[in-house]
Order: sequence, then structure tokens, then C-alpha cells
Amino acid sequence: MLCLSVFHSVVWVYSVITFIPWYFFSGAGTNLERARRIKARSVSGHPAGPYRAINSQEKLVAWLHPKVDTLDKMFEYAASRFPQRDCLGTREVLNEEDEPQPNGKVFKKVILGNYNWLSYEETYKAARCFGSGLAALGQRPQCNIAIFCETRAEWIVAAQACFMYNFPLVTLYVTLGPTAIAHGLNETGITHIITSKDLLQSRLKVPALLSSSVSMMLAVLNKAVHFIFTNRNTKLQFAILCDPEPSDIAVIMYTSGSTGIPKGVMISHGNIIAGITGMAERIPNLNETDTYIGYLPLAHVLELSAEMVCISHGCRIGYSSPQTLADQSTKIKKGSKGDTSVLKPTLMAAVPEIMDRIYKNVMTKVEKMSKLQKTLFVLAYNYKMEQISKGYSTPLCDRLVFKRVRALLGGNIRVLLSGGAPLSAATQRFMNICLCCPVGQGYGLTETCGAGTISEMWDYSTGRVGAPLVCSEITLKDWEEGCYYSTDKPNPRGEILIGGPNVTMGYYKNEAKNREDFFVDEHGQRWFCTGDIGEVHTDGCLKIIDRKKDLVKLQAGEYVSLGKVEAVLKNCPLVDNICAYANSDQSYVISFVVPNHKHLTALAEQLHVRGTWEEMCNNSQVEKEALRIITDAALSAKMERFEIPKKIRLSAEPWTPETGLVTDAFKLKRKELKTHYQEDIERMYGGK
Repeated sequence: MLCLSVFHSVVWVYSVITFIPWYFFSGAGTNLERARRIKARSVSGHPAGPYRAINSQEKLVAWLHPKVDTLDKMFEYAASRFPQRDCLGTREVLNEEDEPQPNGKVFKKVILGNYNWLSYEETYKAARCFGSGLAALGQRPQCNIAIFCETRAEWIVAAQACFMYNFPLVTLYVTLGPTAIAHGLNETGITHIITSKDLLQSRLKVPALLSSSVSMMLAVLNKAVHFIFTNRNTKLQFAILCDPEPSDIAVIMYTSGSTGIPKGVMISHGNIIAGITGMAERIPNLNETDTYIGYLPLAHVLELSAEMVCISHGCRIGYSSPQTLADQSTKIKKGSKGDTSVLKPTLMAAVPEIMDRIYKNVMTKVEKMSKLQKTLFVLAYNYKMEQISKGYSTPLCDRLVFKRVRALLGGNIRVLLSGGAPLSAATQRFMNICLCCPVGQGYGLTETCGAGTISEMWDYSTGRVGAPLVCSEITLKDWEEGCYYSTDKPNPRGEILIGGPNVTMGYYKNEAKNREDFFVDEHGQRWFCTGDIGEVHTDGCLKIIDRKKDLVKLQAGEYVSLGKVEAVLKNCPLVDNICAYANSDQSYVISFVVPNHKHLTALAEQLHVRGTWEEMCNNSQVEKEALRIITDAALSAKMERFEIPKKIRLSAEPWTPETGLVTDAFKLKRKELKTHYQEDIERMYGGK
């Protein structure tokens, strides 16, 4: 108790001495004013909208720089303005070792060196050469070309080459299954595929994947670009540059197929330029001194848009992967540095799944602290939470308490962008406090170039996705079945419709779906119907509260939002991932749960259950106790009784994109999960 009294006294004295000079020099008052101001307003005056950002009430913004309205012009602009600055960086592999594990498996571990960089001028020249080579190999303007490659510098070089020569780029996730890959390649009539040597020798070896139209595959390597021909009779010709128009297709981006067969979204040059214009406006002081770490799939609209934003402002992009991101990552040899420690990025994008892992790992370590250490951490955490809610910073706490947590991502992160799925309030608050940086939670879809809304960096409220970007406007459409109306009090609610120059051209060869999801209003504005349910707060910020496809009506007539159930229960320490499921002819919800390894192992020990991980997950006693813990967590979160899962299935298998059960952004693939756990569904509903 004496130590706690001393801590409180030190904090109080420090605050009193430093508050007045700090308040005036830090701009805290201005930040609080910004956080509380109106950020968007309905241009019609109607609660349904459309809502626009305060600084784009008269007209939506479609480009960053005058006359820079296509991606080739954007890259040329950046290369001419920042020719000698670092553009794309890749770490050198110094050594690779096999590390045997206690279970007999062998893991590959790497020792990586420093980043080697291509300047903007060098990257521009490489793209021109690569594009010219593609043309010489028979690729023609406005003819589709596919890229099937991991996130790396060569991906961006190849993409810029395609943008320059007006080759529509078909993007496919490397984790897609064979059927989905074949569908994308065949539907778009691909003749040329850009890939990596590893993927060429593994994923693209299956002849059934390739249609008869595929004549050539090109493998890109780290140190140079190598061509691997399937057609040896090709004659090289010099390329004639073909400048694209803003309305030309830049990318046909295949979605991850969370609801079935992937759809190809046609994205024009103008769409992407508008989207990155809106995103860039929300990142304060974005400039050429910033460093971004790229590790998410470039076939995902979040990563591609984020990297285009950085290139448009002369930032440098250092490449990484989820397996080498941090010092403790799975492929990094013990004692070696992960990518964030070497690169020390200032900007980073992340999906909630990754941030949830950081949150749970740190909190697990906090639980293992001594009583004094744990108490001091909680005091510092609560103190900082109170201060940032007032718009204040806490440099003393940051330096003494949170420095080690901040170092997990290199120690220099100043903006963290969250996208791809909703981020829980608990995780968002944790990242704000312990990583000492704002979290810009965004909302957008592939169909809107990833652009829709992003919360402002000085807005420390949680659970919201911010106001519309300057390129977008939002309307709420009444949904009678779910009882969501724009006339609801205290906030208007309804299905979110996004309009603006960032709304894409539609789905490739899918007119029926285009008529269902897209429309053009009487003013010529193009709109996309998202299927998500939102509410607009009094300051113009949006909150996602439901999804039409996730709403299930139970046998007794109650409506259950599966997404809401999952969002609440993922905060339970025992749960690493969860999929809620309900049948309309049943009276209760069930769930499939990927348990946290440490917490479930500890639970099994308490119950005197021994065995392998699979045996623990399949043990009925462990399952029963896990259900009790999850039920307690649900009740603590004040969930309705009918929303709480009555039965669960513990899954020993983690859900990764490679399993096909989640997307590359770790969104649940409900159809695949239902098929995978069909026997368990029948058992939990009494069929077996």
C-alpha cells in the first residue's frame, strides 16, 4: 500500500508541475476541441443522409494532385518529386536453418540482415522495363493479366508496370483454394500470370488450375526478374506505351469468397485515386519521412490502398510477413531481430485478428506479474485512459510503463490503421494506451476501394469507424425486417449505402449481382449497398451495429446477430476465435471455438485432464467447463440469454487462411465453417 501511495503522489506532483506548460505547448486543448467537433453532416438535412465530411459538403474530392487522375501519373509524380528517396525495401536472408520441435516437426528459422532499398527513380525504371518486357512477350493494353504472388517489392513493381501500360491487373489471394483460383483465371481469360518461384513450383503446378488460354507464367525473384516461358516461340518486340484513362480498369480484385465463389471487382484508375485521396486526408502530417511496413496481402484492398497512399506521398515501404514481423514471430530465429525492430515503421495497417493477438499476449503476461507489478500496470493503464479521454498525453507513463509494449512494433508507430473487420472496443483502447499511438479504425469494402470512413486520429472514442472520407458519402436505408430505421432515436439507423467516385465499376461478368448491389441515382452518383447496418452519431461518425446476413431469427421469434455474439465473446481470454451459428428452426445458438492454448491448458490441469492438445479439446469435461467460462463472460457483458451459446465445440485446429475457414483478413467463411463442422452441428442440435 505504501508503494501505491508513493505512486499516486509522484503522479500527482508530476501532473501539477508539468500540466500548464505542457497544455500550451502540446496542443492538447486543440486536440480535445477537434475530437468533440461535428465531423460530418447530412447535406439534405434528413436523418437518412446523405452524410458528408464537413470539408466536402459542397463536392466530393476525387484526386490528390491536379491532373494526377490515373495510377501511372501518380507514380510518375512521386518519382519526379522524390527520385532519390527510398521507395521499396527488402531484408536480405543471411541464413536459414531447420529447427526440430519437441513434437517431431521441423520449423524453418531465418536470420535476416538489414533492408536493401530501391529508390523511387529506380523503382520507376524497373516498372517501365518490366512493363515493356510484358508487352514484348505478347501482353496487350486492356487485356487482363494475373498476379498470384506474396506481398513483396516485386508485386508493386509488377503492378506499376501494368498500370503504366494499361494492362488490367487480376489479383488473386495466394491462400485461395484450387477451385477459386481456376475460377478467377478462367473467368478473366488470362494468358499471362505473374507469380513467384515458390508459388510456381507449388500452387500453380496443378494443370487443372490453368485454362488453355494461359500461355506464359513469369516468376519474379528477389534480386532480379526472371522470365519462365511456357511458350518458347515468343518473339520479343519493343513496347509502345499506352496511357490509361481514369475510367479504364486498373485492377480486377477477386474477393476472398467469404460467402461463396470469389467475385471479381472491377476497379478503375479513377476509383483507386479517389479512394487513396480520402484515406490520405485522414492521416495527419503524412510525408516522405514516414516509413510503412507492408505485410498484409497485396491482393487485399486494404494493403494495396495503404501502399498507394504511401507512394503518393513519397513514404518508404519496407516489406515483411506475418511470420517475420516481430522478434517473437514464428520464422525468426531466437535472438534475431524481427522486421519491426529493424525497420522501426511509423505507419502500419493491421486487421483486428492481429491486434487481438497482441492484446491477449500482453494481458497474459500482465496476469503473470507479481501483485505489485500488476497493480502498478493497472494504475498506469487507468490513469492514461482517463488522461486520453480528456485529450491529454502521458509521457511519463509512456516512458516508464508502456515503452516495452510499444517496442513490440519497433517503437516509432505514430498511426495504426485498422481495417478488414470490426475492432473490439477493448482491443482498440489497449492499442491506444499501450502502443502510445492513435488507432484509425476504418470502414470500407473492396467494392468501394476500401474507402468509406476512417476515424480521426485525435478521436479516442471506441467502437466507431469515424466520419465519411472526403471522397465518400453515406446514406442509411431503412431495413424493416431488422427494425432499423433512419427515424430511430437517439440515432438514425439503417443499411449503409456508400456513394462517391471511389465506388467501383461492379463485378466482372456478373450483371445480376451488379443490379442487386450497385445503382446510380438521379444525380449520376454511383452507390454500393453494403449489407452492413450502421448508426450515425450526433457528431457525424458512423458505428457498425449489425449485418443483414448475420441476423438469424430463432424458433421463438428472437433475432440474434451472430457478429455481435462473436465480437463480445472474442474478448474472453479463453477464446482465440469463435464462430456463432444458429438455425431458424432451433431455439438456441451454438458456437465453434478456437481456444487459447495457454488458458485451455491451464484449465485442463485444474480439471486433472491429461493428454495431447486434440485430446484436451475433445474432452467433454473440459468442454463443459469452457462453456461455463464463456457463459459467465457473456453474462458479464450483459448479453441477452437467447444470444448466449448453449453448446460449443472446441476446435484443436487454428483457423488460418490456409485452412480455407477464414479469409486473408481473417473474416469468418461461414459457409465453409458450416460444412467443416456439419457433424458437430447435428450433434449439438440433437441430430446425433
